[in-house]
This record gives sequence, structure tokens and C-alpha cells, in this order.
Amino acid sequence: MKYLLLLVVVAIGVWMLTAKSRVNRRRDEPGAPGAGAAPNPRNKPTAPQVMLSCAHCGVHLPQADALGSGERVYCSEPHRRLGPGPSNT
Repeated sequence: MKYLLLLVVVAIGVWMLTAKSRVNRRRDEPGAPGAGAAPNPRNKPTAPQVMLSCAHCGVHLPQADALGSGERVYCSEPHRRLGPGPSNT
């Protein structure tokens, strides 16, 4: 009976040590919660972008994605070719 009790205590000790090492390995992984690592640069907040309205369909899009044609801007090449929409003349 003593040996069975000793075996159970040793098994619990080994289980606790392996569980602790698993937790430590997860903390050391980059991007893991609580790792203390720098935040992912893709999640950084960015500066607000200027939004423009397509002269053909009226959809709003960032200035970097807009296609210009004179004073008007368009959301895509087909809309640029079609020109201003009926309500935007």
C-alpha cells in the first residue's frame, strides 16, 4: 500500500512539472497572450484616410484607391470610362 501511495505522489508531481513547462512554453511563443512581446504590427492603429466619393456610383473609397479623371474620382476603371452617373451630373 505504501508503494502505491508513493507511485501516486510521484505521478502527480511529474504531471504538475510537465503542465508548468507547457504553460511556460506558451508564454515564450511570440504573439501569445501574456507573453510580454511587442504587439503585432498589423494590429497597429493607422492614421485616418481621406475618403472620396465615386462620381459614377457614389460609393466612398480611400483616396489611395481612387482613380482620378480631371476633377472627378472613380472607384474603378469601368466607372471612369462611363463617366459621371445620372445623379452626379
